Amino acid sequence: MKVKVEDKYDFDVQIIGDDIEVNGTRIELDQRNLSGNHTHFIYQHKSYNAEIISENKAEKTCQVKVNGNIYEVKLEDRYDELLKRMGMDTGAGSRVKEVKAPMPGLVLSILTTAGQEVSKGDGLMILEAMKMENIIKSPADGTIKKINILKGDKVEKNQILIEFE
Repeated sequence: MKVKVEDKYDFDVQIIGDDIEVNGTRIELDQRNLSGNHTHFIYQHKSYNAEIISENKAEKTCQVKVNGNIYEVKLEDRYDELLKRMGMDTGAGSRVKEVKAPMPGLVLSILTTAGQEVSKGDGLMILEAMKMENIIKSPADGTIKKINILKGDKVEKNQILIEFE
């Protein structure tokens, strides 16, 4: 998982069981959960009190107070990375222009038409890949400009499938 603190510091964090790795280095923590959103931990012989003040699960952001200092934290998991690679990430102020194939596959059906208005989360098409049916959903509200594939087409990873106005 990627963790961005204050839009300045980027960390790659892996949690495997009780072990924590940050940027590939195992971190030794002595941690105690105090209550709810409060925790205390010791790292490199220094004491830290941490509290989650607020969180926005939809945007995967939170405010964390550590020893009296408040930090804005943004989390990005493997699914967010996949959406970026597919061209489906929709950061603030940006508009979705296209939907790309997340993997090679076969178009089983197309659930929309050019000129149709769609909402975020609406199914656009069904792509079969590795013997599994995957519903490709709209990453945002918008209007379909052009559909670049037909039912039965074989598509390659990152191929542009649908364009938005």
